[in-house]
Amino acid sequence: MRNEKLKEKTRESVTAVVPITIIVLLLGIFAVPMEVGTTVLFLTGAVLLIIGMGFFQLGAETAMTPLGEGIGGQLWGSKKLPVILFICFLMGAVITIAEPDLQVLANQVESIPNQILIWTVAVGVGIFLAVAVLRILFQISLSKILCILYLVLFIISFLAPSEFVAVAFDAGGVTTGPMTVPFIMALGVGLCASRSDKDGSSDSFGLVSLCSVGPILMVMLLGIFYHPSEAAYSMVEIPQVETVQDVARKFARELPHYAREVMTSIFPILAVFVIFQAATRRYHRRQLLKMIIGFIYTVIGLILFLTGVNVGFAPVGNLLGSDLAAGPSKWLLIPIGMVIGYYIVKAEPAVQLLNHQVESITNGTISARAMNNCLSFGVAAAVALAMVRVLTGLNIYWIIIPGYALALIMSRLVPPIFVGIAFDSGGVASGPMTSTFLLPLAMGACISAGGNVVTDAFGIVALVALAPLIAIQIMGLIYSWKLKKQQPEPAAIHTEDEDEIVEWEEE
Repeated sequence: MRNEKLKEKTRESVTAVVPITIIVLLLGIFAVPMEVGTTVLFLTGAVLLIIGMGFFQLGAETAMTPLGEGIGGQLWGSKKLPVILFICFLMGAVITIAEPDLQVLANQVESIPNQILIWTVAVGVGIFLAVAVLRILFQISLSKILCILYLVLFIISFLAPSEFVAVAFDAGGVTTGPMTVPFIMALGVGLCASRSDKDGSSDSFGLVSLCSVGPILMVMLLGIFYHPSEAAYSMVEIPQVETVQDVARKFARELPHYAREVMTSIFPILAVFVIFQAATRRYHRRQLLKMIIGFIYTVIGLILFLTGVNVGFAPVGNLLGSDLAAGPSKWLLIPIGMVIGYYIVKAEPAVQLLNHQVESITNGTISARAMNNCLSFGVAAAVALAMVRVLTGLNIYWIIIPGYALALIMSRLVPPIFVGIAFDSGGVASGPMTSTFLLPLAMGACISAGGNVVTDAFGIVALVALAPLIAIQIMGLIYSWKLKKQQPEPAAIHTEDEDEIVEWEEE
């Protein structure tokens, strides 16, 4: 059974990675010629990415989801608010440290040491996971709390150094990735499962969206109080490899480094799991064994994922961006970015799950296919705007302020469940492929075009995360409109044309 699940997750990973791989290979043939060694390096990175994502997603589903539901259910039963808030803060911070997307982003931000950025973001997620749980316990409107929080965020953003604004919003997008989302969603389900009121199921949405606010706020505060050293962003050097043996040797040298990183980040989660099981005896022997295997899969997947990304995948994205921006046809970055954005969101397995979830909630009124197309076009437009920023230096405020204002206004007009789904989906859409390929692509193009990396290239993850907020709430408005149209009309008055009316209804 587990082998079948692993095959399923690997197939999902293939669907996520192959479209981008094909696009890169086509660009290498027709637009930006790449050396054979570089191509082999990239393809090896893509293979490791596929295998790593397959193991990682299965591991997260097998271990993180039951752990989240178990802790959520146990917390609801304790009825001790200080204990609930402390454990939520601790779990939010611990899970975030192990998030692979965040580690990829930290490697890109050279002006801040990796551990300082990671711990800052982790504290932000911990605080706002506690806030999200308070919202569930006291049944506070998600729309109202989001309006207040984003108003505070934009006020603080004007006080923070401009170099930190785009990075902060990117941190909000990458933090809610494949490690964090299964746990946080499961925690919400566990907390709401014991509630008997009609809003229990809809209140389980919204935890991810609130946890995305924490990293944005904390990185901005970091910018106000922490003075980073100046870091000159330079072109990523592609290793000189001539033979397949050279490629294998390069990956073999880097593998132990990322293995140490992964073991360091996963250890706190394992410690929490051991303490929770020892204190509650919640999981029986068979389930315990299954979760231990899940943690092993998670570790294997993370090691392969990070090695494939950092050694083979991201450097080629950087190279493509720089070569495209350096040539006379630099504006091709915009349509190329749109195509990549379109396929990235279509290929994200979590997005497909979300689409079917909305189809189920609305009883088919909003189809998964309509959701899929809406999200794809939304993210394509977001990536196009990000590439315009790279080439022109357009301030990110000109996009995110109107974008969030529109999203928050719409949140007052759509059914509450759509608000939670929309704001949660921002973290889902900005998945591993965004931080591992689109961000390096934008950075390479920005350096080559002579722009400022921290203000012009960073922000692409934030724009990808913003698109679903608007797209899904548009679907919510359509759903509300269709629902009103389906309401029964007042009985028709009998007239001499009644036979025609009956005949029309029969047709």
